[in-house]
Amino acid sequence: MLKSFIEVDTDSHFPIQNLPFGAFETDQGEVHLCSAIGEYIIDLFVLDEEGLFNGPELNNQFAFQDSSLNYFMSLGKSAWTEARETLQSLLSANNETLRDDPLLREHIFKKRADVQLVMPVQIGDYTDFYSSEQHARNVGSMFRDPDNALLSNWKHLPVGYHGRASSIVLSGTDVYRPKGQTIPKDSEQPVFGPSLKLDFELEMGFLTGPGNKLGQSISVHEAEEHIFGLVLVNDWSARDIQKWEYQPLGPFLAKSWATSISPWIVTMEALEPFRTACPEQNPKPLDYLNQPDRTTFNIQLDVLLKTEQQNEPHQICSTNFRHLYWTMAQQLAHQTVAGCNVQPGDLYASGTISGDKGDSYGSMLEITWNGNNPLSLPSGEKRSFLEDGDEVIMTGFAEGDGFKVGFGEVTGKILPAIE
Repeated sequence: MLKSFIEVDTDSHFPIQNLPFGAFETDQGEVHLCSAIGEYIIDLFVLDEEGLFNGPELNNQFAFQDSSLNYFMSLGKSAWTEARETLQSLLSANNETLRDDPLLREHIFKKRADVQLVMPVQIGDYTDFYSSEQHARNVGSMFRDPDNALLSNWKHLPVGYHGRASSIVLSGTDVYRPKGQTIPKDSEQPVFGPSLKLDFELEMGFLTGPGNKLGQSISVHEAEEHIFGLVLVNDWSARDIQKWEYQPLGPFLAKSWATSISPWIVTMEALEPFRTACPEQNPKPLDYLNQPDRTTFNIQLDVLLKTEQQNEPHQICSTNFRHLYWTMAQQLAHQTVAGCNVQPGDLYASGTISGDKGDSYGSMLEITWNGNNPLSLPSGEKRSFLEDGDEVIMTGFAEGDGFKVGFGEVTGKILPAIE
């Protein structure tokens, strides 16, 4: 097994097999792109300045001199592979370039706990899908007819909506309870005020690299070539605002107020060893979505809730990325089939990921069945939906033989609505 001269705990999310991409703020207030191994971040700006990315794809490209990953992402899969292979070589136990140069190591490595991670990509557009069959069935059963929980289009296309990119925030950013119109029970007139049904949604997202020109499309068979990597996503939702506003055009204020993502982007190549089978699709999709060799990734996903009365986070959900009915390739193929142009740094989220058991449901809406079955916490508190002061912690990893490839965490705390 590939080993690094940097000691990495077996429970770490960031072994040499991972090497995700992120960004951090230096002591001088600059933003440098970085990777991670064990307890350290790797300053890619310094590595690039030292001329250590000198392969045919990256030599003289200065790919890591920007304050965002967008340019590097635009270079495509060959450049991504070369950067990853270069990092793995430089960090390997038998390579003396960094191992035996303490001065260079001092400039390149910093403890993750000592740096402030920042948004690593300029997100231009954001689409949120609705690709978990169990989640769609739960919602349909709750609000419509359990015998006809899925709408007629759901198994024919990846349902999605265009989200708000400006309110995507990095893990650790506190979010304010949103305000909007809601419709009280047995009333025909809406009222305005803070949401009383605040929720999280456990999702995964992918970020695109090279895209397509306006009017062209990306084939389902080539779509993964355009996907740079994945992040954890918490798509915060205001369920009472959503219930009143979503017809006939879908989510608006209920979703636009905040979406949190994890700071590390895990590449497709790092996840390659964890490919697994997808749920069977029936009926067979139309030709442009038909993907006979469909696979996904075996990524364990957990949600923990921490309240002001409860110091230790309590796990309330455990599920897996492999439950999604529609793959990332199918999502991207559908996004572009009408000619929509994709650009480096666009974000596409999966929609809530739920398994088939109560403890694998990826939202409070499902866990408490719209508040009818409140969640009991070890502190004695009960939750139908999120309250002010609650902190939601999501984490995810794929597990190999003696190592994990993980995403770290995406966290966020609910603050009271602004008066």
